Amino acid sequence: MSEQFKKAVSYIIENKQIKTVFQPIISLRDGSILGHEALSRITCESEIENTEMLFEIAGQHNRLWELELLCRTTALEAAYKFMIPPYSKKLFLNVNPNIMHDEAFKKGFTKGFLKHYDITPQNVIFEITERNVITDIDGFTSTVDHYKSQDFKIAIDDAGSGYSGLNLISDVNPHYIKLDMKLIRDVNNDSLKFALVKGMVEFSKVSNTYLIAEGIETYAELETLINIGVQYGQGYFIQMPNQEVLEIRDEILSVIKKLNQKKNSINNNTITNIYIKNLCTFTDVVHPNEKVSNVYDIFKQDSNHFGLCVVADGVPIGIVTQEKLALKLSGRYGYTLYQNKTISEIMDKNFLSVDYKTPISEVSSIAMSRPINKLYDFIVVTENEKYIGTVTIKNLLQKTTEIEVSTAKHQNPLSGLPGNLIIEQMLAQCLACTEEYSIAYIDIDNFKAYNDCYGFENGDLIIKLLANILRNYFPIEQFVGHIGGDDFIVILNKCVNDNYFIDVVKEFENKVLKFYNKTDISNGYITANNRRGELEKFPLITITYVLANNNTHNFSNIFELTEYLAKMKKNAKQSKYS
Repeated sequence: MSEQFKKAVSYIIENKQIKTVFQPIISLRDGSILGHEALSRITCESEIENTEMLFEIAGQHNRLWELELLCRTTALEAAYKFMIPPYSKKLFLNVNPNIMHDEAFKKGFTKGFLKHYDITPQNVIFEITERNVITDIDGFTSTVDHYKSQDFKIAIDDAGSGYSGLNLISDVNPHYIKLDMKLIRDVNNDSLKFALVKGMVEFSKVSNTYLIAEGIETYAELETLINIGVQYGQGYFIQMPNQEVLEIRDEILSVIKKLNQKKNSINNNTITNIYIKNLCTFTDVVHPNEKVSNVYDIFKQDSNHFGLCVVADGVPIGIVTQEKLALKLSGRYGYTLYQNKTISEIMDKNFLSVDYKTPISEVSSIAMSRPINKLYDFIVVTENEKYIGTVTIKNLLQKTTEIEVSTAKHQNPLSGLPGNLIIEQMLAQCLACTEEYSIAYIDIDNFKAYNDCYGFENGDLIIKLLANILRNYFPIEQFVGHIGGDDFIVILNKCVNDNYFIDVVKEFENKVLKFYNKTDISNGYITANNRRGELEKFPLITITYVLANNNTHNFSNIFELTEYLAKMKKNAKQSKYS
């Protein structure tokens, strides 16, 4: 059988029976395409069932180098053929770490080699699989450093599938970590997997590394990964591998948008739903070939100039801060040594760059996790990887503090939703505008009786339950407020009827049962003292809601509006329990 497999491997390699299919890797924040993983497929009938088996057998028969070269070349040719040159996304290529360390690989995979395919090193990511045993870790890390210095990027593939992954991540310090599909499978139901992925998200923030979730196959997995904060993903649910590069389907983009709106809809005006673009200001940039002496002169002319971004073809590739440049040029021979060098030779390539749609809470967390010597470096903001401006740590901290103080002052401390001051402002805006709106007044029925029977702590949990359901059900552009006690308000930017809230009622009345004991659920009521101090049977908790909109009513002021809603609520409750 071994001889048969050997012949099969030889036939595939010598007759180039390999094709490349591409699977997109997308942002889990907005669905934009980061790049494509090039996957190899066998094109002929063979005893070898799949490419994983093919590589294993090729390794056994000393044909691994030839097979890797065939797959790599086929991938680059396919990228050049199927995509409009030059290829501008990230191309993820699987590479055996021991092959990558081979001198023949270093000599063959050069910038000149890539130029033939109109692909730049910045857009090539070597995926190093954790499954392969690295025989010479010191030599290998030296090779990785060599490729990093040539502007190639490194990804650790199949993280979580092996048992030495953390050491490999620590040694390599990759740009991307790909979470193995076994770790992603059922992450929505497996608390251990959930905790592991969440821990990796926190690690990625501290290490300025991006996570890519592999093998996303269900809506629930996608939703969980977005809520945890994984930055990128790929899998059959998003798009199957294909020989051609396809756009992401509109329904997937819509799902990702809605899930992110749901995640960020904590309230209006919090640090979790204000994007960093709102703090971004355009600052001067310099070309990589600019002389160090010229950059130094820029800082000399303006002592308040905190730094410059080095940009090539619109893409930020480094930063220079006034303080660190002055330090480098200080000393007896500092200026003489560096003045005629280009700024690209001494710029800081390891800088913090964030997408313009990153919430400032996330940016603040990442920025404060940097090493001490980089803690106060400015932050570069990009859109589609193109430079749009910078944010200083001072501005970031000021805005974060300002919003947190405002949040503490004007939000209900129990639910975290906007309180009465903001509610009044929103109602005033509705009455002042001519566009459609609907206002729902929502109240929990039999809440006092429940509190008396089960205690205030459980009562608070029910308040939080309804707050979370309302927060998650309505997208970020709609307003949800907490009047106080068990009263809530929802303001919609359209006219709706009573049926619009049926799903909210069903979800709440189903989930609230978890806060009762089995006897009360079986009875369908609880026994508690009424307002006269007499024992009385009270139905289980439900909610009552009433609606007002400017299609049917024309309110002249807030008092008139609130009086109408209060009267409607009273009538609805009387009708419900009469």
